[in-house]
Order: sequence, then C-alpha cells, then structure tokens
Amino acid sequence: MNTGSDHMPQDDDGSRVPPDLLPVRMLNEYVYCPRLFHLMHVEVRWAENVYTVEGKAVHRRVDKLDHVLPDPERAGTAGAADAAAAGRDGSGATVKAGADEGPNAQAAAGETKDAAEQGDEPPEISRSVPLASERLGITAKLDLVATAAGDDGADEALPVETKRGRVPANAERSYEPERIQLMAQGLLLREHGYRCDHGVLYFAGSRTRVDVPFTADLEARTLNLIQQARAAAMRSELPPPLEDSPKCWGCSLAAVCLPDETLALKQVPPDPAAPTVRRLYPARDDALPLYVQEQGASVGKQGESLIVRQRTQTLARVPIKDVSQLVLCGNISVSTQTVHLLCEAAIPIVYLSSGHWFYGIATGITLKNAFDRAAQYAAAARPDRCLQLARDLVTAKGANQRTMIRRNGRPPAPELAHMDDLMGRVETVEAIGELLGVEGGLAATYFRNFSGMLRPREFDAEWDFKNRNRRPPRDPVNALLSFGYAMLAKECTVALLGEGLDPWWGFFHQPRHGRPALALDIMEPLRPLIVDSAVLTAINTGMVRNADFTRSQAGCIMRDGGRKAFIRAYEARLDQLVTHPLFDYRCSWRAAIRLHARLLARWLRGEIEHYQPLVTR
Repeated sequence: MNTGSDHMPQDDDGSRVPPDLLPVRMLNEYVYCPRLFHLMHVEVRWAENVYTVEGKAVHRRVDKLDHVLPDPERAGTAGAADAAAAGRDGSGATVKAGADEGPNAQAAAGETKDAAEQGDEPPEISRSVPLASERLGITAKLDLVATAAGDDGADEALPVETKRGRVPANAERSYEPERIQLMAQGLLLREHGYRCDHGVLYFAGSRTRVDVPFTADLEARTLNLIQQARAAAMRSELPPPLEDSPKCWGCSLAAVCLPDETLALKQVPPDPAAPTVRRLYPARDDALPLYVQEQGASVGKQGESLIVRQRTQTLARVPIKDVSQLVLCGNISVSTQTVHLLCEAAIPIVYLSSGHWFYGIATGITLKNAFDRAAQYAAAARPDRCLQLARDLVTAKGANQRTMIRRNGRPPAPELAHMDDLMGRVETVEAIGELLGVEGGLAATYFRNFSGMLRPREFDAEWDFKNRNRRPPRDPVNALLSFGYAMLAKECTVALLGEGLDPWWGFFHQPRHGRPALALDIMEPLRPLIVDSAVLTAINTGMVRNADFTRSQAGCIMRDGGRKAFIRAYEARLDQLVTHPLFDYRCSWRAAIRLHARLLARWLRGEIEHYQPLVTR
C-alpha cells in the first residue's frame, strides 16, 4: 500500500504540494467506511437511492442560501450561556430565532421561553455557513450555527448538524462519524475566533436533538482522523471492502463498491464457508432507454421532462428520472438545453444511423479520475494479460453458444463434441491471432446449427438461415442479429464509460480506428445470451414477420415496424431477471452488464486476480 506522501503532487519547483482542503462531510464518510470515502472523494463517484433523496429533502431549507457568519465581536449580546445550557440539558426547548426558522433552528440553543422571560436577546442564527482552515486542512458548510456573546464577554458558537434518520439506540445517542463531523465543525468555529465547547445533532426522523460535548478525547480523535483521511485522499488504491457489514445495506454506492462480490472473487478457490453474497443493489432499474426513431423528430426539454416533437405534434413526454439513455436513431435533432440537462444528470445520448449502425455517444464528465483508464492502458500493453483475458472471453462465449444450441435446437452430437474440442484448445493457444481462429471455428459451428432453434409461426423459406453474413446482411435473421449486436455494443460502451474505462482500447479485439474494441470484448460472451435469445423470441413468437423486411440484391433491411418490435424484444430480454452464476442472486441482464464492467475494472487495478465472464448454467 502506498502512503500519502508517495502520491503527493509536486509544484513547478519540485516541492511537495499538500492535498486540497478536506470536506468535513468526507471526513464523516472516512470514519464510516474508508472504501466509501475513496469512491466518493478520490474517484468522485455518486449514486442516488431513497436515503440520499430523503437526506437532500431534509437539508433543502438549510441549503437554500449561504450565510456569512458574523464576526465574533458582532455576535449577539446575551443569551449564549442560556443557549449552551439548553443545548446540554436535552429538554427539547427552542430558541427564538424567527417564527419560520424550523425545527433545526429550534434545536440550536433552546430555552427561548425562559430567555424571553429573563429579557435576554436570543442568539443570532446563520444557515449554510461555509468555513475553512488551512492549518487544520479542512473545509465545511455548516448546516446551522447559533452565535452570541457569553456572560463573560467571550463570543460563543453552537453548530447544529441535521441528520435524516432517528436517534440511534446506543449510549451516546449518536454514531462516531456524526460526532467526529460535529467536532470538526467546532474546530473550524474555534479557528474563526469563537468559543465552542459542544454541538447539537438534530435527527429529523424523530425530531430530536442530541448534545455532543467536545471533550479532549473527541478533539484528539478528530485531529488524528483528519490526518488519516488527508493521507488516504492521496492514494489511488481502493481500500478493502467491509466484510459482511450491515453498513452496506442502504449504501447508495453498494452497486459500485461491490463488497461481497469482490471478497468472493478474492477467494481462489472459492471458500464454501464464506458468507452468502448479498445483492446490495436493485435487481433491475426503474429508468430505461428512450428510443426516438421518427425521422425528422426533435427532442427538447420542459422542466425536468424530455419532450419529443415532430413538427407541431407532441409524440412523447417522459420525466428525466425515468430515462437511462436517450437513443437517437437517424435524423433526430436534440436541443442544446436538452444536452446540458442530460449531461448534468449523467444520462448518455446514443447516436445510431438510420440503418442503426452504432455511431457514438455524447455524455457529461461523469468521472473525475483516471485510475481505471491508466490501469487499462498498462494492462493492454502486456501481451500476457491480453491473452489471459482473451482466453477467458472465448471460452465463455463458446460455452454459452454450446448451451444455446443444446437447449433450443437439435445439434448432432459430433457438432457439440467439436465445440468441446475447440474450447479445450483455448488454454494452449499462445497468441491472439491463433485464438481468433479458434473463436471463428466455434462461431461457424454455432451458426451452422442456428437454424435448428428457429420455429417461426409463419413458415417461409425467407427464414431459412444458412450462415452468418453482414455489411449488409442478406436475410432477415442476419438483419436482426446485426441490429442486435449494434445495440449490445452500445449498452456495453455505456457501461464501460460509466466506469471510466476507454471503450475503444481492447484486449482480444485489438484497437482500431472507429471500433469500440473493449465494448466488443466484454459483449462476446453476452451475444448468444442476450441478442441471439432476443432474435429467437422475436421470430418464434411472431413479434417480427416477413412483411417487416425489405429485400433486394443489395441486402435486407428492417422496416420501422419490425425495428420497433425487435427493440421491444431486446429491451424485454435486458430487463429479464436471471440468477447470476457466480453470486447466486437475481438481477437483470442490464444490471449484469454493468456489474461485469465494474468487475473488469477491479481486475485491471489488481483488486481481484481473475476476471470471470458471465457463463450461463
């Protein structure tokens, strides 16, 4: 493990430059979970869930406007002693800070009624107060601060931190990360000339405030953790995940962290006594891709919704929270304001040609680190790692192809044996070029038996599939396969970009201008499981028919109706739940794609020793 000093940047003259000021909110995360701190603060990862949304709602009033903390000599004239006493007694009384200040302001100092009876002036309330200290190396935006002049003339301040949940049922009535965060805020107030000997945690879930005395032990612990966190902020290695921790439940970054999956893959061979791998992320997404196919249509925005129009007609109105991708097929325009909105929301815009060739993606700067990409380039420069990954991908693809024709077709036994023989040769292959020949042999055998899986409702010779052909496809089956593979390449590209990887720099598929080589790599084992399965469903159930294609000597293309029908079949397949063969929990195929993109990033950075592609049982 590298230390913070090993990674400390240097100035122009070669001197070491300290890291930026550490946000106190991130100090809270470091105490809670160092791995979460790394993902949020170092790699700048973020994801929403119901708890983060509730937390934002609780802080919405506090965050409306930044206040400037009054200078110590201008703080209120009296009443701070009463405020401090009230903050300690736990009585739940409130400070008179204005009728509309809300319960968190009421929690600030207490005893408003008694102060009014005694004629004391209530403390001054400041909200959303930004403070920083170069000496301490931290910065914070304090939810609420009550300031006043004490009886002895000293200027006093009381920080109040608002929390979403209920008061914990422990002796301290709070957790250490919360106490450390509040103590750090107290240190900042002291740096700015205030006396600050305690703070208040206000728990919105139970409308209760809890006093936190700033003891010498808490102060020393906080100062030590600040130094630890600042050193951790300079490291590029991910800290190890928590083991079977209840903290992982409800964590919005559990799907990015993958604590149980990472620990399971570290066990080689697998440990039968290891805890069950928990699925800590939703089995499927609520948000789905929005496909716009009407030629000449335009996409705009209205508030937090996307509006699809064609001339004066409104074709669709979709809330942005329900959109995971905006897929533009052909001659579709999109407004600059809409691009800005989608970039801010980290929703990619996917561009396909009118013939549905995958052209590219426009996306915001969703990741602000380059660790994964640097590891990718370093691994791609090593022939041994390229060959290792390529072997795994070809073996997985061959196994999935064999399973498909065995389950859904009637392949002769010698054909299955031939595929077994080819897969057995993979481990002895010494070069990528030779491995391409093995992969080609597996594909030829698979597609030679593909027609055995076709059972169209309307019998027609046009469905007679002989072999795989493309550019352009010459029959309906190949037209569907080509379209489906372009859609899957798009899905894999989006997943890789979400992890900060370069979709155009591959291992098995060597880099070539205009080809998303890494996306093609990770989609190899998924082709039969997702696209081929969707093609079979579309044909065998009658979702697409012969009339949905236009044929000529130049090739075969899908008409609009057939394309829309196949997109429904393809999206239904991505949304279908499957038992993950490695982790034995249920998730959608779309979630599985993202999961394996993240596992690939873990392998590239050396956190797991072996990347295991998805192989169906």
